[in-house]
Amino acid sequence: MAPGAEATKPPSSELRTSCHAAEARGEKRSIRTEAASGGLSVSSEWLTNGDVALEERDNQNIGIVPRAYDPLNTSSLTGVLNPSTKGLSLLLLRSQHSHPLDPLSPAEIQVATETVRAAGASAEIRDGMRFVEIVLNEPEKDVVASADAYFFPPYQPTYHVPRKKNGPILPLQLPARQAKLIVYNVGNNETSIWIVELSEVHAVTRGGHHRGKVISCQVAHNVQPSMDAEEYAQCEATVKAHGPFREAMKKRGVEDMDLVMVDPWCAGYYEENDAPDRRLARPLIFCRAESDCAMENGYARPVEGIYVLVDLQNMKILEFEDRKFVPLPPPDPLRNYTPSHIRGGLRSDIKPLHITQPEGPSFRVNGHYVEWQKWNFRIGFTPREGLVIHTVAYDDGSRGRRSVAHRLSFVEMVVPYGDPVDPHYRKNAFDAGEDGLGKNAHSLKKGCDCLGSIKYFDAYLTSYRGRVEKIENAICMHEEDHGILWKHQDWRTGLSEVRRSRRLTVSFICTVANYEYGFYWHFYQDGKIEAEVKLTGILSLGALRAGETRKHGTVIAPGLYAPVHQHFFVARMNMAVDCKPGEALNQVVEVDVIPEEAGPSNPHSNAFYAKESILQSEMHAQRDCNPRSARHWIVRNTRSLNRVGQPTGYKLLPGANCLPLVGPNAKILRRAEFLTHNLWVTQYMRDEQFPAGEFPNQNPRVGEGLSTWVKQDRNLEEADIVLWYIFGVTHVPRLEDWPVMPVDHIGFSLVPVGFFNCSPAIDVPPSMHQVDRAVKQSDEDSSRITSKL
Repeated sequence: MAPGAEATKPPSSELRTSCHAAEARGEKRSIRTEAASGGLSVSSEWLTNGDVALEERDNQNIGIVPRAYDPLNTSSLTGVLNPSTKGLSLLLLRSQHSHPLDPLSPAEIQVATETVRAAGASAEIRDGMRFVEIVLNEPEKDVVASADAYFFPPYQPTYHVPRKKNGPILPLQLPARQAKLIVYNVGNNETSIWIVELSEVHAVTRGGHHRGKVISCQVAHNVQPSMDAEEYAQCEATVKAHGPFREAMKKRGVEDMDLVMVDPWCAGYYEENDAPDRRLARPLIFCRAESDCAMENGYARPVEGIYVLVDLQNMKILEFEDRKFVPLPPPDPLRNYTPSHIRGGLRSDIKPLHITQPEGPSFRVNGHYVEWQKWNFRIGFTPREGLVIHTVAYDDGSRGRRSVAHRLSFVEMVVPYGDPVDPHYRKNAFDAGEDGLGKNAHSLKKGCDCLGSIKYFDAYLTSYRGRVEKIENAICMHEEDHGILWKHQDWRTGLSEVRRSRRLTVSFICTVANYEYGFYWHFYQDGKIEAEVKLTGILSLGALRAGETRKHGTVIAPGLYAPVHQHFFVARMNMAVDCKPGEALNQVVEVDVIPEEAGPSNPHSNAFYAKESILQSEMHAQRDCNPRSARHWIVRNTRSLNRVGQPTGYKLLPGANCLPLVGPNAKILRRAEFLTHNLWVTQYMRDEQFPAGEFPNQNPRVGEGLSTWVKQDRNLEEADIVLWYIFGVTHVPRLEDWPVMPVDHIGFSLVPVGFFNCSPAIDVPPSMHQVDRAVKQSDEDSSRITSKL
């Protein structure tokens, strides 16, 4: 709309539209509507303040649950713009108080959900709406570049234009932020994807009406979105209230339903009955031995032989069968893990270990923007992925801010079990796509989950009913000592130089049923980035009859065994090595270290060398780890050279890894064909985000997602590169994994290769201990010289 033009309001009857209503009129199920509140308007209070009200005031106006959140930490941008352009500056400030990559604020979440709810064609449709997920609809990269130019002028070329000849330079206004919502309707079993423009969020903070605008709404046919905690609770209550189930538990000696634990696992897809025209769960059943202990380990008593199929849409039992009677395992005396239950008591020989930083941490935080040493990046969070790292760059002195990656995250996690009997063969969890890693994130506790001077970031999500909810301290950021960074001692003089290494760690931890997973990104002073997953929690167990053994698992206690299984994690890395905004100049090179054949050039048969192969296209770039050749992959910039004329790059250095041990016809590979290779490389496309597709739950389609996208065989020789690295661990349970598994570590690294002209860690200063020692040594040397004179 041209400036000053009057907004034309559509009739009110046309505003209250929805996917359902559009279909009823015979229209396509993709709609675009104007804002329900009419044209753009800016409140006088907003123009005066140029800032967002405290969230405590928001809490009264937008109905956020009482436990929600603390005051906003939004800084004023006063002084950033030219004072002679005050009017436009304030308008710009209104729309740009948040960076385009900042996670959605509580007010934005509320505006988005209310906008979607208001678009319902009837009260019945509105009442049936369940908000499975709401997330920032991340903008195109040129918008991010424009924002970085505005917020951080030293780092990016400016994006300013003169308003008129010889007039003041005015900043271009960024587009309004958008939210993406996944909405499930329990009334008609319909899943829809909404894009809402958050055009006037400040109206909510002032007690006004929502000003969101529905940009699009599309019904996703034949899919089921991820499950929600409210559904978990309702499913458990439904199963416990079912008469035949209570009778089956009574046969096993259990009449107190408060002892029973029902874990509603997604049904997966194994046959036509699992098709997503119904919203299904196949719960696993466990039973605690006592009810007066809040931390009683109920997973120590799995209930075998009972088969239950639950309709989550209508919360009713579709199928129930007590297939075989397996007695409950006797209560294992070693099952519990709280201090009062530890046999022999707790250790008494541990002295306190204090980690202090009297002068505070070395990082600086502005909203979600982080600077540490020479690193800088942005922190994001989504219900599905959890922690997201945006726009990773390294400040390289005279070369300026050098980009490394545009976006880093863990996008999927798959846990297949290796026992062929029911129910274990069905345990193939997609913990990100079916449950949501971010939705299950912990509120981290200082001194337990993290140590030192800590910066926490809260996460804001929507509840199933559309209320704003907060996970306090969802993300932890702190510095860690990491041993020696580098050292050399001259053997002739005995003099040495040594530097201590420290790293910046950003992490979150989630619980999915019985397991805990910690996801970490470590940034190092030598330019390395390390991705790490820590696995802990309680094994998913099965029951055994007296004298029975099972070759597909490990006996943990009498009547109790743990099936073998695997954990796979998918890291999605949109690389941007040495790329400026708008550039797509990366390629991927595979490196194998191979022995040279014996011959005149290798008379001693000792020669080996690094052989490089360019991964030219997506079909060619389906690769596996090879420890025999120390295989790794380098993302290089085709136009940026280092001081010896080689392309600058970063290599993906694998850690321990494995491939799936299931057979080629295993049902899990329908949904997880991406597990068949350790590395996939694609050309960046905005909508290609999740390797199993948008909706892996009960997905009947073969090869959807990553394995389908690569069939386009797009060129990778000079492109905007996305690395999909799949890494896993095969878990053969041990007795030492019981009752709670000690943390296991798995991961990989991104390491500079020719990116710098020498070690970027050479300028790290010595520790104070080394400085004091050097001064003392110098004084002693001076004293000896003086005495000789």
